[in-house]
Amino acid sequence: MDLLTIGDFSIAVREIVFLVFTVFLVSTVGYLLGRITIKGISLGTAGVFIVALLYGAFFFDNLNSELVVEGIPYAKNAMKIVENIGLILFVTSVGFIAGPNFFGNFKKNFKSYVLLALVVIISGGLTCAGCIGIDQIISDDSKEESASMLVGLLSGALTSTPAFSAAKATVNGDDLETIVTVGHGIAYLFGVIGVVLFVQIVPKMVKANMVEERKLLVIADSGKSEKKYSGKIIEMDEFGFMPFSLASIIGIFIGSIKFGNFSLTTTGGCLLVSLIFGHFSHFGAVSVMPKESTLKVFREFGLMLFLIGAGIPGGASFAEYFKAVYFLYGVAMTLIPMIIGFFFAKYVLKLNLLNNLGSITGGMTSTPALGTLISTAGTEDVASAYASTYPVALIAVVIVSQILLIVFR
Repeated sequence: MDLLTIGDFSIAVREIVFLVFTVFLVSTVGYLLGRITIKGISLGTAGVFIVALLYGAFFFDNLNSELVVEGIPYAKNAMKIVENIGLILFVTSVGFIAGPNFFGNFKKNFKSYVLLALVVIISGGLTCAGCIGIDQIISDDSKEESASMLVGLLSGALTSTPAFSAAKATVNGDDLETIVTVGHGIAYLFGVIGVVLFVQIVPKMVKANMVEERKLLVIADSGKSEKKYSGKIIEMDEFGFMPFSLASIIGIFIGSIKFGNFSLTTTGGCLLVSLIFGHFSHFGAVSVMPKESTLKVFREFGLMLFLIGAGIPGGASFAEYFKAVYFLYGVAMTLIPMIIGFFFAKYVLKLNLLNNLGSITGGMTSTPALGTLISTAGTEDVASAYASTYPVALIAVVIVSQILLIVFR
């Protein structure tokens, strides 16, 4: 075991300060970029992701730590910690916010959510299969390399960390795992920005009246149940940090349980537990519902950290391995399932606009797009549709990714 010397400790302190500076620098410039509005369209929080990618592309070497303890690059892995903390904060907040409406809404619209999630993911899988077929004809790469790259692109196009993890676990060898990682990084850029722009552009294209659309959303979510309790509710702390932390801990544990190569992951585990906490709001006399103001701050702060933690390392891979054809494959895997899903939800399932778009963000497993949709819609009730579709899409995209690798390698 390596021991930290006084010199190592000094380096560690310096690198922690540098990382904190990096996070705040990227967030500052990112929010400034996201605030720029052109014809009513803006990137919003996704601006942070773009700046993080650019920072990673040009300055990622600055994160190569001088300090290595037990073979682990200290500063580089710190970005993964930033990403995971952000993911936990965001997803757990979304679960609490959606919880009061979720189960009534899901019961009422169960078939619609399942069908839409399957349509989106299967469309993405078929698009990926077509791209694999084309790539294996025009590329000099082996079948395994081509399939690994394209399935990595699929996970990035759908911004699906579980599919990304499952693909890495399914391929054979470190080289193919690296290829999956590169594909994920290349497609992730448009996977985020494409859906973020889609949920802003569509309401403008259909000239939606957001006041009326919010009323329709309330009607659709009328399954909300009021839970009466005659006794005095005990608040564990003023802001609800304790129940939030408890839901995160239980969610992380549940997400770590594996069934073969599949697990709910931290995202699915935290979402599930916080949905349950949010639905019941209290267990007996003890409140397990954080304050609304706490959830709003954690949701935005978590999304910011997640985009920075994922974007900076992804920027380095994007710059190093980028090929135009891979980017085009990724664009197709984002746009085709999203457009098919939207029209299926509108004309077959007859979902109102905000339920439609909320379900699309869940079907595309797009965490950043949900944050943008909440701002666009002017209501957090759209999180209920996201949370209803997301679990089905989560499982489906993992299975589809593994099937594609088995069939085409």
